[in-house]
Formats: sequence, C-alpha cells, structure tokens
Amino acid sequence: MFARTKRLTLRPGWPEEAETLAGAIAHEAVATKLAHVPWPYTVADAEAFLALPHRPNDARFLILSHEGAYPVLVGGIGLSALAPGVAEFGYWLTPSAWGRGYATEAGRAVVQTARHSLPLRQLHARHHLDNPSSRRVLDKLGFREVRREASFSLARGRHVDSAVLTLAVDEGVEAEVDRMAMAA
Repeated sequence: MFARTKRLTLRPGWPEEAETLAGAIAHEAVATKLAHVPWPYTVADAEAFLALPHRPNDARFLILSHEGAYPVLVGGIGLSALAPGVAEFGYWLTPSAWGRGYATEAGRAVVQTARHSLPLRQLHARHHLDNPSSRRVLDKLGFREVRREASFSLARGRHVDSAVLTLAVDEGVEAEVDRMAMAA
C-alpha cells in the first residue's frame, strides 16, 4: 500500500533501508516520545522492524519527503490492528522534520486510507503528556481524548503519563467537507 500527498510519499519500508531507518529514528528525543521503540535504537532494531509480517489490517509506512532533489526518509506512520475493526494509529518524525506539518499531512493520508481501503471502524492513539506536539497533530486529525493512564515506554524503561484518544473512522468526513466549503 502506498499514499502520495503534495510533499510526501508514504510507502512500505524495505530491508535494505535498515541503516537509513536507524539513522532517522535513532534520536533519544524521538525514541522517548514513543511506546514501542528501544533506546538506544540500532540497525538490528530497524532490521527487525522491517522484517515484521504484515497482517491484513495493518498499514505501516515510511514517510519520505520529496521536496528536495531526492526523496528523504523523514519518519514513519501506520496502523496496527488491535481487534476486528480497530487499529492503533502511531507515527514519528526525525528531528530535522519537526515543525513542518509532515505529521499532519501524513496522518490525513493514513486516516483516509483507513476510511476508504481498510475494514476499520475506529482508530486509537496515545501520546505521552510531555509531548504536546503529538497531541496537536492528533487534534487536527479529529481524535478525541477518552481517558488518561500510564503507558509503558520501552525507551524510558518505565510507565509514563499518557492520554488515550479515539477516532471513529467515518467521523470527520462531514467536518472535512465543511472545512473545504468554508475555505472555498
């Protein structure tokens, strides 16, 4: 599965990209914002991630910016099936890509993929409370907080205060149409 936006290409990762992937994600400031990423992050971790089997309702993408002369790996985003009709939404960006709107742009493409290409009814996401930038992205995508709880961070080696958010896959369709009409 692939997706293309104005500035980004979302596509599966390839085994030969392990070094590039490790270089992009292996920043303590990235790893400590995520739940399932170890710190330090090694090429072996990237190889293991790229070798994970794909389940039918999973959609894992590398995010490549194509604003320059050549595409550059700037992050990862995806959906992991939790239960029938339900998937967890997650993403990360390398620090040099922060603040450019890539997470929101890629997130919109993945939510649209969930709406139109996957048999999903609901998306779940979580963010550590000390990561307000992630919360802003999730708010822009239409996620709504349902509770707060501690969640384990592999990189930190401990539980971290987090917010859990959900998005009904068909939710936001009218809001998107309304926003487009207002912009016209």
